[in-house]
Amino acid sequence: MPTPPRTRVALFFGGRSSEHAISCATAGGVLGAMDPERYEVVPVGITPDGAMTLRAADEVAAFSLDELPRLADNGTRVRLPESAASRELTVQEGGAVRSLGEIDVAFPILHGPFGEDGTIQGAFELVGMPYVGNGVLASALGMDKHFTKTVLEGAGIEVAPWATVTRAELARHPELWRRRMEGLGLPVFVKPARAGSSVGVTRVTDWPQLDAALEVAFAEDSRVLVEQAVVGRELECGVLEGRDGSPPRVSVAGEIAITGRDFYDFDAKYRGADGIRLICPADLREQELERMQQIAARAFEAIGVPGSPGWTSSSRAPGSS
Repeated sequence: MPTPPRTRVALFFGGRSSEHAISCATAGGVLGAMDPERYEVVPVGITPDGAMTLRAADEVAAFSLDELPRLADNGTRVRLPESAASRELTVQEGGAVRSLGEIDVAFPILHGPFGEDGTIQGAFELVGMPYVGNGVLASALGMDKHFTKTVLEGAGIEVAPWATVTRAELARHPELWRRRMEGLGLPVFVKPARAGSSVGVTRVTDWPQLDAALEVAFAEDSRVLVEQAVVGRELECGVLEGRDGSPPRVSVAGEIAITGRDFYDFDAKYRGADGIRLICPADLREQELERMQQIAARAFEAIGVPGSPGWTSSSRAPGSS
């Protein structure tokens, strides 16, 4: 029996956001997990300046967060297909252009703006390139905490009370915004609207800390959320779009048990810092799990994931960063 051809995957990583290093390290993990007998990977690293460069697989496999990798521009330029009539990638090296062959699917593992927010998904849509993950709308909504919460609230899903402000609004009406924020009560979380991985997030337990927390968040985005803290267990479900029009498929629940930190911050997520236990499956009664899965599926559908044109769809709980 002939060996079936390998699926050719263009792995896009790096990018222009402050989460560049996280994306590079993720690429190393994804590449290591892909069976070389089933997949042929073309690594496309996007530099902090936005250049699409061709990278060597052994370079990518060595990436880890221990060293916070940052892609240097190696001078190559990977080009997407010229039209939807082809799935051919090309690369320019020096003065020469050569083909990288036809790609079966693009796998973007970019974190944060300019990758996780519908931007690169839109580029793939323009040239008809199948890709892994959510479509343009769901990616954009799921990346923006303010609009995620607005849409979920409109769908009847409870969310923590919040206020979203720009630096200009804060400068024009400082006392008004201060009253709105303080009206949420303590503690509050201050977050960039469009960033992930807990980058720029501060837990505020005393109002004199607020100004510094706002500055940290504004360094990441022009809009900032101040969100009421919720006391309870931190649980999450993974959701995949159903096949052939069937309902979404929802995983068992996992739990992030915070035992010695203020919250699930960057160091806990990516550097194995103490004070966090990850439990899967979470200890829930059958009715509790069923209710969680129902809410996760409703949230998934509310942000427009089903029917996205991507090759396959998947999602975390929206606005969870």
